[in-house]
Amino acid sequence: MEFVKIAGMNTQDIWRAKARIQQVVERTPLIYSEMLSSHTGGKVYLKLENLHPTGAFKIRGAANKILSLSEDQKKKGIATFSTGNHGIAVAYLAGRLGVPATVCISRRVPKEKVNKLKKLGAEVEIIGENQDDAEKFCYELERETGVTIIKPFDDREVIAGQGTIGLEILEQLPEIDQAVIPLSGGGLLSGIGLALKSAYPSIAVTGVSMEKGAVMHESLKQGRPVVLKESDTLADSLLGGLGPENRYTFQMVRELIDDSELVSETFIAKGIMFMLEYHKMAIEGAAGAGIGWLLHEKTQWKGKNVVVIVSGNNIDHSTIRSLMERY
Repeated sequence: MEFVKIAGMNTQDIWRAKARIQQVVERTPLIYSEMLSSHTGGKVYLKLENLHPTGAFKIRGAANKILSLSEDQKKKGIATFSTGNHGIAVAYLAGRLGVPATVCISRRVPKEKVNKLKKLGAEVEIIGENQDDAEKFCYELERETGVTIIKPFDDREVIAGQGTIGLEILEQLPEIDQAVIPLSGGGLLSGIGLALKSAYPSIAVTGVSMEKGAVMHESLKQGRPVVLKESDTLADSLLGGLGPENRYTFQMVRELIDDSELVSETFIAKGIMFMLEYHKMAIEGAAGAGIGWLLHEKTQWKGKNVVVIVSGNNIDHSTIRSLMERY
């Protein structure tokens, strides 16, 4: 494996993360989806990041970052801003490691995720109408109290932690041709893309986002990080900006991605319902986006090994009920 370097990061960072987080993060299964393969004409595999105890892949990056802190930093405490899953991961790990934690979220975060954060013992601050408001408040806490910010995506250790998914995929399916990855701030795609393309540059990396408020998708089109208004979406985990001073993920995604695709709310819903019907798993909208895209664009994978990242399962029960009535 070559040590390809992008934005100052390479796969050595990911291998270090793999060694560091193994004490708290277990390897997730990669399963073959017979029904999705039959539908698309390819061989489709699902990387089940929804099976982590926190319900999403975010535990990897959060663990790598928190475990890299000094004892003094841990004693002073940590804080983060999040659309939900990253905050849940930080709260869970903080509880396991005995580190005080504050999670700053916006009013758009679903009630199910808010309740989960509180049950995990974190102090929850609900601020403003979007993640940018929560982020601003979080940095005010840092200045006032000296806590360490655990960024949700634009951080070396966080990106490297998410990249361990890519290492596992290479172990589980060395013949992979394409990875389909939920795309928001870009930490997940940056880490996985770096791991995969360092091994085999020919592996195609596709990012999938919802149609409205897809900040990274629009930033790639305009050639710079942009700010978009957030809209209601089933894929609420994909909401949020890139940050005013994005250091890593925009550059990494731009260099690693082959295609950035938008998925309608209808096909995100169909992706959720597909997993419920055929794999008996409840997943969130961000995880349903990749499956929904394959269901919609079903003509280009004949003979290819495709891996879809099933990123999380944190979805409201009421949303599942509503989708079951509609679909």
